[in-house]
Amino acid sequence: MSSKPGRSPVDFRNKKILSWTLYDWANSAFFTTVVAGFFPVFFKQYWSAGQDATVTTAKLGVTLSMASLLIAILSPTLGVLADLRGSKKVFCAFFMVLGVASCFWLAVIPAGGWQQALMAYALGTIAVAASTVFYDALLPSIARGTKMDDVSSQGYAMGYLGGGILFLFNVVMVLKPEFFGLADKTQAVKVSFAGVGVWWLLFSLPLWRNVPEPPSEVKKIGFAKAAAHSIPSLEKTFRDICMDRNLFLSLVAFWLYIDGVYTVIAMAVDYGLAIGLESDHLMIALLLVQFIGFPSTWVFGKITGRFGCRLPILVCLGVYGVVVIAATWMTTALHFYLLAVVIGLVQGGVQSLSRSLFGNMIPEERAGEFFGFYNLIGKFASIAGPLVVALTVTITKNSRSGMTGLLILFVLGGYLLWKVEEPRRPAGARLADGQ
Repeated sequence: MSSKPGRSPVDFRNKKILSWTLYDWANSAFFTTVVAGFFPVFFKQYWSAGQDATVTTAKLGVTLSMASLLIAILSPTLGVLADLRGSKKVFCAFFMVLGVASCFWLAVIPAGGWQQALMAYALGTIAVAASTVFYDALLPSIARGTKMDDVSSQGYAMGYLGGGILFLFNVVMVLKPEFFGLADKTQAVKVSFAGVGVWWLLFSLPLWRNVPEPPSEVKKIGFAKAAAHSIPSLEKTFRDICMDRNLFLSLVAFWLYIDGVYTVIAMAVDYGLAIGLESDHLMIALLLVQFIGFPSTWVFGKITGRFGCRLPILVCLGVYGVVVIAATWMTTALHFYLLAVVIGLVQGGVQSLSRSLFGNMIPEERAGEFFGFYNLIGKFASIAGPLVVALTVTITKNSRSGMTGLLILFVLGGYLLWKVEEPRRPAGARLADGQ
C-alpha cells in the first residue's frame, strides 16, 4: 500500500489546461503523418525512386542527425531568451509557423526532388522541436506536483488521439484517393502533407488565446540585450545542473534512453520497408500505436500517485529492450503489428513521465532555460541514434541489424535512472493560479 495521500482529480475541462494540451493534439500530426508515416515511404518510393534502400536509409538518418544537432545548439539559448523576454508563446508561435510552412513545402516537391524533400523535412523537424521547448516550458505554470503528472500525460494522450485521428483520415485518403476526388495515391500523400499544416495551425489557436504568458521576474528587455545575457545565463544553468547531482544524473539517464525511444519513432517505418514489408501494413501498425497510446498514456499519468514517475519509466525501458531484440526476427506484418501494440503501451508513458519528472525538479521561474537544456539533451540523443542505425546498415549491408545497437542505450539509461532520487511531492500539489 502506498503511504502517499490521495490526490484530487484534475479538471481537464478547464480552459487553460485543455488549451495547453491541444497543442500536443496539433503538433502530433506532424510526427504521425510526416515523420513516422508518409515521409519515409514517399522519400524512398517517390523522391528517391530507384536508389538502393541502404543509401536512402543512410540519407534519412544523417538528415535527422544534422537537424537534431542544430536544434540542440539552439534550444538552451532560445529557452533563456524566452525567460528573459517573457515570450514563451511568441517563440512557440514563430516556430509553429515555420513548421506549418515546411508541410506546405513538402506538398509541392516534384518526383526525384530528394534534396528539397530532405531540406523541408529538416526544417519541419527543427521547427516542431523548437516550438516544443516553449510549450514544455509553459507546463510548470499550469500545474505542479502530481497534478503535473496528470496534465503532462493528458497532453501526450491528446497528441496520440489527435495525431491518430488525422493520420487515420490520411491513410483512408491514400488508400481510396478516388473517393476524395484525387487522381492517385501520390496526390493524396501531398494533400496529406498540406493537411498537417492546416491542422497544426488551427488547433494551436487555443494555446495563444487561453494560456497566459507566465510572469517573468526579469523585466522584459530588447532581443539583442536578451541574446547577450543568454550566454551567462546558460553558464549559470549548466553549473546549477552540475551541482545538483540528482538533476544531473536524471538528465544523463534521459539522454541515453530517449535516444533509443526517438530513434525507434523516427525510423520504424523505414526499417519495416527495408526488410520488405508493405507500406499499407506499416500504416496500420502506426495507427495501432496512436490509438493504443492514447488510453495507455492517460493511465500512466494516473498511477504516479502510487508508484511515482521513475518506476513506470523503468518498466517502459525494459519493454523497449525486448522490442529492439524481437525486431531482429521480425518477418511478417503480424510481427510488426504485435510490436506496434507493445510500443503503443509504453511510448507515451516514457515521454510524459520523463517530462513531468524533470518539471518537478526545476524552479518554475526558470522553466524556459531548464527545458531548453532538457530538449537539448533530447536532441543530442537524437543525433547518435539515427547515426548508429545508418552506420550499422551501411557496414553490415543488413537492415535487420540496425536497431540492435539501441539496446545498450536503454540498459545504461535505465541503470542511471534507477540511481535518481525522485523528489517528494505532495499528491495534492497545486494547479497554477489555484485552479
